[in-house]
Amino acid sequence: MRLAEQWQRLEQQLPARWSEARLSLKLGESDRSRALALLGPANPGRRGDQIRFVSARGGAGAGPVQVRRLLQGLDADGIAGTLELVASTETASALAPDPARLAPAWERALGTLPSDWSDVLAEVELVSSDYLDRGALLLAPVNPARHGNRVAFRFRCARRFGYGVSPRMAGRSLERLDEEGIRGEVRILRALSDTRPVATQGPVWYVDGRAV
Repeated sequence: MRLAEQWQRLEQQLPARWSEARLSLKLGESDRSRALALLGPANPGRRGDQIRFVSARGGAGAGPVQVRRLLQGLDADGIAGTLELVASTETASALAPDPARLAPAWERALGTLPSDWSDVLAEVELVSSDYLDRGALLLAPVNPARHGNRVAFRFRCARRFGYGVSPRMAGRSLERLDEEGIRGEVRILRALSDTRPVATQGPVWYVDGRAV
């Protein structure tokens, strides 16, 4: 298995509120010097036949997205090995409930709406800014939009017609985040019932002076 894929699997096994993951990479002797050079931004160290480095959230080290890109560089260079998780730590807020998986949370949120709901403005807030780039790519079908500096995306959902992604497509897009271990919270910000667009794409909300 390629190294970037190994990291993806390890990341999915980490606690939702992990803050630091200590990693060990076992390689053949001929590949170690080259691997140390390619992993330079992660400040790796050598210990016997292993290369040790840390992935950390919050700017204290190489973030998970950067680690994936560095390992993709090793993969592209034909370097094969075994990536192992040595230890992990969680943030001080680890005693708080873990963020739910997003797709089931979306279904629960829809279940709280009136039976005749037609249009929704929703938001997905991610647990880390490290997931913004990957999250935007996986959520592309819902046309995600940033709002301010928050680690979150907003999107429109239309139940029958009009502007916005279908509820089913929104759920599938959120499943893609779940499948990659990207955690967060999904919430419905605004909802309308029984709208009937006439020569329009649907209703428009104004938030902070902007149409959404």
